[in-house]
Amino acid sequence: MDSCSKSARESSSPFDSLVFDLDDTLYSSKTGIGEALKKNIDDFLVERCGFAPDKASSLRVELFKTYGSSLAGLRALGYDVDADDYHSVVHGRLPYHLIKPDSQLRNLLRSIPQRKIIFTNSDRIHAMKALKRLGLEDCFDQIVCFETMNPDLSRSARPDEFPVVLKPSPEAMRITLRETSVDPCRTLFLDDNVRNIAAGKAVGLRTVLVGKTVKTKEADYTLDAVNNLPKAVPEIWVDPNDDGDQIIISSTRNEIDSILTPVGA
Repeated sequence: MDSCSKSARESSSPFDSLVFDLDDTLYSSKTGIGEALKKNIDDFLVERCGFAPDKASSLRVELFKTYGSSLAGLRALGYDVDADDYHSVVHGRLPYHLIKPDSQLRNLLRSIPQRKIIFTNSDRIHAMKALKRLGLEDCFDQIVCFETMNPDLSRSARPDEFPVVLKPSPEAMRITLRETSVDPCRTLFLDDNVRNIAAGKAVGLRTVLVGKTVKTKEADYTLDAVNNLPKAVPEIWVDPNDDGDQIIISSTRNEIDSILTPVGA
């Protein structure tokens, strides 16, 4: 068990595992990281690929729409882009100081006895940096990241030999299920992207759309921020329909209340 979790207690929660997206899920999309990321991609397109500065933004958008990411699109189009070099610019130049420690989220994760997994399209270096900035680097049992989904990319003889695999592709979902050995029907998947949520639902995961207030048909739950998870999905801790868990429910609700109450309130 990870060092950020309490010992598992007897309960009838319908979930054995929780799979969390990272960026814009564990921290707000309003931090400014997302905007910096877009600028860094534009810079990469100009500096490394030679595109005109006034074309970079529109190209980035088109590559994302068509291929799921600029890296995937560039390699599919024959550009011999090294993934490590791409990530060193796109993520390596991010203003990580904008991501602040989140003690409330840490306490929330500490209260969840089930296995907790990160599933991100980002590279492992970025994932570890972001988790460390949040104060959550020891809160997860496993990280599924870019390297996990693309183990053969570095030995490709040509750019299009191994297509880049990322969420929301079915292959990315299959790799994650295989690498984590989770039971989809007993796993809760949290992500801020509607397409990723749909992909998760397609492989049988229970889904939580984060950062939104309107639920899509593929989302079993929706919440505006991950810190509100106890209110949106209390059955993580216990099954509210199980009368035998009433004592645990009462204890859990008190615990959740303490997590959600700011210090000094």
